[in-house]
Parts: sequence; C-alpha cells; structure tokens
Amino acid sequence: MADKDFDMPEQSGGWPANRPPDNLTDWSRFEESDREAGFVFTDDFERFSQHDDIFNRAWWDQAVMSDDVIAFYNAQIRPKPRRGEGFSQWDFSLVNASWSVARDYAMRGRKDGVREGFLDHFRTFVPKAETQADLPSPEETAARVKKVAKFFGADLVGITEFDERWVYTHSADAATKTRDEKDNLLPEGMTSVIVMGHGMDRDLVESYPSALAASATGREYSREAAIVSSLAGFIEGLGYRAYGSSNDTGITIPHVVKAGLGEYGRNQMVITKEFGPRVRFSKVYTDMPLAHDRPKKYGIHQYCMECTKCADACPPKALPKGPPEAGGPNRSTIKGVVKWSADCEKCFKFWTKMRVDCAICMRVCSYNKDYTKWYNRLLFRLMGSRLRKLMIWADRKWLTRDRVAPNTWWKSA
Repeated sequence: MADKDFDMPEQSGGWPANRPPDNLTDWSRFEESDREAGFVFTDDFERFSQHDDIFNRAWWDQAVMSDDVIAFYNAQIRPKPRRGEGFSQWDFSLVNASWSVARDYAMRGRKDGVREGFLDHFRTFVPKAETQADLPSPEETAARVKKVAKFFGADLVGITEFDERWVYTHSADAATKTRDEKDNLLPEGMTSVIVMGHGMDRDLVESYPSALAASATGREYSREAAIVSSLAGFIEGLGYRAYGSSNDTGITIPHVVKAGLGEYGRNQMVITKEFGPRVRFSKVYTDMPLAHDRPKKYGIHQYCMECTKCADACPPKALPKGPPEAGGPNRSTIKGVVKWSADCEKCFKFWTKMRVDCAICMRVCSYNKDYTKWYNRLLFRLMGSRLRKLMIWADRKWLTRDRVAPNTWWKSA
C-alpha cells in the first residue's frame, strides 16, 4: 500500500518536541491525581527522550555498545540454538514466531524510518470518518470503548487523562540508528489515554530465564499490536482522533497506574490484582470525550517497601534495595521522579549475554500467582494489609515456587 494511504499526524499541528505550548506547562492540574497515584516529583523534573532508553542507546552510546549487543540483536533474527534446556531450536522457533506480528507492524514503515509500536505510533489504514458520531455521556462512552477493547482481546482496560509530562520529547531515528533524534509527532488536542493490559502465560513465565519463556513477552507484543490498531480504527470510525501506542510515543507505566489498573513495584513493573506483574500494557491516545478512572491502592507499595525478593534474585544486581529515590544511575532513568529505578545498563548487559530477555524479577515476585484461585486472591489482600511482614516471611518460607524446567512446558503437551 502506498505511503499516502497511511494516516499520519501533520507536523504543523504538533508542538515542539522539547517544549509544550504555554497552556500545557502548568502541571498543577494533576496535583490531586498525582497524590492519589503516589507520584512525587522534584524540582529538576525533565521529560524523557526515548532516544535515551537502553535499547536505543545500544545503537549510539559507547557506554552500552558491545559485541554482545550486536549478537543479541542478531539473535532476534537468526537465533543460534545452544546447549541448555530452554535454548533449543524448538524454543527459539517459538519465541521468534511469538514476535512475528509485532515485527511485521514494526517493519511495514521501515523505508520511511518508521518503527511502529517501538519508536512510532501504529499507523491506520481505515479513513477517519468525516463526521463525528453522536455520543452518550462520557461515562457511557467510556463503558462502550472498554467493551470494544475487551472484544478485540484486551484483558484489562482503564482510562486516564492525557498528561504531556509522560510524552517522549523525541524518539530515536530507526533509519539511521545513530545519535540522531526525531521529533515526537503526537499532535495537540489529546484529552484521554485508554490503557490496556495483556496477561502473560504463567507457565512460560515460570521458566524464565530461557528463550522459551521469552515467548510469553513476544506473544503479548504481537497481540497488542492487533488490539491497539483495531481500537484506534474503531475510534476513528466514530470521527475522533486516535493514536495506538505500545512502547512508542510516551512512557506507559504512569498512565497504567493513573487508570487504576495496578501499582508500581520495586521490580519496575505494574502489579495488578488479576495477573500480579505478569502483564504487558499498551495505550491509545484520543480526543474522544471519555470519563476517567482513578488510581487504586492495594497496599503493594507498602509490601515492596519491605520486600527485596526481586532485587535479591537479580543476577546483575540491577534492582534497588532501598526506598524510592529521584533519578537513577545513568541517563536511561527519567529525571525528577521519585521511584524505584533499575540500573538499565547492568540489566541490558545481562540480557545481551543470554541473547534473550530476562524476567527473573517477574517470576520470583511474591505477587506472581494464579489469581483465578480463591486462596491466591485471599493472599493478595493479606499481603496488602498490616500483616505484610508476616506474609513476606511466609512467602519466602512456603509460598515461593522454584523455576520450572523449560522442557516441562513441552512435555505438558
């Protein structure tokens, strides 16, 4: 399909990447929701450039580049099976197949330097309706949008207000793979962010770290590419603007927390009551009038303040053991936000040595349980109560599940 068939935002309608317009610089309007979400900012807050995340730094920053990085990215295309359970040809074949849809989306704009879902929002083929549909109340409209999102396959859906603080100032240039940056082209006028959660396969997660386990992540990236694109197309069919997003355009986690889908944990993940940390997230930016959800507290932050299980289990010791702090050990952490921040350089270096992603911190998390079981739902409530210290002790003594041998997944067939 020709390039002109894509629906791209016009640069003239956007705001400069490093400076929002004056009417967007007053962030005091978020004070109440920030407080509900537990967000704390310092005076040196700066919006983040995706150009500085660890995956993009790997292409231009000498502090990150290495032969292992090159081998890691090559392994995503032509993996080399090796000895060790979970790294066979069967395992690598599954992980590559699980990523195939997400990679197809990412590659369809490659000649334009566009990498959908990773550096650029998903482009739509269906023409936007010329007239806007009559809408019921924002509450009823939000309920319908959530129903449609779940119809397309989302497991969780929440809606929050658009907050430009989390929009990337720039994205990396996929065409040059150099230190060059390009402006983030999200246009003005967005009012809401629809956030969707996609539950990961627990049996596969239990075998991290392995190539087999990485299939659990790849499948959700592929699923969300289709779900997000479908939901964006639905909204545009009603005459409103919609920009589907995965890792691109803006930081996802703050929107997830504000949409009431979970709390941020020490392991750098949003922990939900439905899946624990075992969930991926995507989002759709829109100007459709929608009612917004509120953050919810489950006592997860207080539990993580006492528990260091993920940090203890991290092989490269990339996770912090102390309380949340502003900033981080290198430029891959956003400035001026008080939170738990990983040492992304240590984490990514470990990934590249294994040639696949690592999610040991997800696997060992006390909240990684099967919440279709009533007794695990009871444990979830107790962990967020004043009994949290007792629950941490009990989790380490009795409730911790050892890594499952990857071949167990194949044998279960």
